[in-house]
Formats: sequence, structure tokens, C-alpha cells
Amino acid sequence: MGQRNKLLLTKTIVLVLLCLAGIAFLLPFAWMVSTSLKPLNETMSIRMHWIPEHIRWSNYPEAIVAMGDFWRYAGNSLFLCLMSVVGTVSSSALAAYGFSRIEWKGRDKIFAIVLATMMIPFPVVMVPIYNLFKHLGWIGTFRPLWVPTFFASAFNVFLLRQFFLGLPKDISEAARIDGCNEMQIFFRIILPLCKPALLVVALFQFLYTWNDFLGPLIFLTDQKQFTLALGLQSFQSQSGGTAWHYLMAASTLVILPVILLFFVAQRYFIEGISTTGMKN
Repeated sequence: MGQRNKLLLTKTIVLVLLCLAGIAFLLPFAWMVSTSLKPLNETMSIRMHWIPEHIRWSNYPEAIVAMGDFWRYAGNSLFLCLMSVVGTVSSSALAAYGFSRIEWKGRDKIFAIVLATMMIPFPVVMVPIYNLFKHLGWIGTFRPLWVPTFFASAFNVFLLRQFFLGLPKDISEAARIDGCNEMQIFFRIILPLCKPALLVVALFQFLYTWNDFLGPLIFLTDQKQFTLALGLQSFQSQSGGTAWHYLMAASTLVILPVILLFFVAQRYFIEGISTTGMKN
């Protein structure tokens, strides 16, 4: 009985700590939403208050108008996200299949080299990459932001490889006996069983591209090509000071699709995991 009480106490402490951590992470978002509903004079007030004295829902349409090309920025971000998701999922799945389901000489050593590239920070290779795209004539276009995703990434290859290794090899051997080649096995058997992992990779890439600021800042030169992240920074740096109520309203609109996507994808994660494996 004493052991059971200790276990219950431990679970309670862990739950309380997780709740406190969740509240701490939610505070900045709550303050952003609160500020987005305030008039300008309340955002400049020294006294801190969470609930606006005068709720202004009109801040949201006014923020869109104040940014000017908000919908153009949103379209640019959505285009880059879709292209990046397609490139990352397709290339990473192919690479992970080769590293997990096909036997070839030096496979594990090359995979270790691929993983080692994860330790190279982007600022180290930023200048060489910029020079490469400059020689290709791609600076000022969207290509530097989505073409590299068609060459896979170490983290996504690792994630999908671990999932592929968990699938029984008997299904591949049975397909080979039936006359399927590797590409047929990959597209007809492996991919349908890996929807949860592919969805995770797609979601991670979508969130990364949607929130990316440094990449568009380096490679894009025309304001009509700006993404939402660059558009927010440009709006903040306009002359005459920052209209914090409009900036927070625009930021809330930018982060809202990410939140909705997370909750929608979470349901598919659970459904996919519960139906993954030989039962499919």
C-alpha cells in the first residue's frame, strides 16, 4: 500500500510540474492575444492588465490593411510550405528506404556521415550556400528556399529510417517473391504503412518553413516575394513607431493556422498509429 501511495504521489507531482510548464509556455501566447484586442493607448500603459478594458475585434482587419500585402505574404508562405513539404517527404522517404531496407556496402558508414551533418550549424554554411545560389542566378527567387528540400535532410531521414526498420522484412521478401522490384515495394507496400511517420515529417517541415525568417531574409530581395515572417518584421520597422495592437493582431493571425494544423494532425497521428503495421 505504501508503494502504491508513493507511485500516486510521484504521478501527481509530475502532472503538476507538467501543468506549470504548460502554463509558462502559454503565457506569451495569451499576452499576444490580449494585446491584439486592446486599443493603442492600453498597449502603451505602464500598468499591466491581461483583460482589455475595451475589446477591439476591429484590430484584426485593420492590421491586415495596415500591413498592405498581408494576403500576398500568406500566399508566398503557403507556396513555400507546400513545395518544401513535397520535397522533404519524397526525398527523405526514398533516402530512408535505401538506408533501412536495402543492403549495400558501406551503408551504415555513409548513414553515420549523414547524421554528422546535423551538427553543422546553418551560419557555418550560409555564405557558401549563398555564393552557390548567386552563381546559379537564384538570388531574388523562391528556388533557394524549396529546391534544397528535394535533397532530403538528415533528421527526417533518421526519423523515417527508424520507422522503416520497425516494419517486418517478411512483407518485402514476400513482395520480391511475387515479382515486385524495389520501387514497387516502396510505393505499394512501405509508404502505405508509414503514413504516421510521413505525416510527422510533413508537419515538422511545414512548421519550419512557415516560421522561417533567416532563409527568406537572405535570399529574397523583392518585397512582393516576402513571406509572413518577413512581412511582420517589415511592418514592425515602419517609421513612426510600432503599432503594437496591430502587430500582435497580425502575429496572432500568422500563428493561428499553425495551431489549427497541429490539432487537426494530432487526430490523424492517433488514427494512423492505431492502424499501422501488419494489420493494415
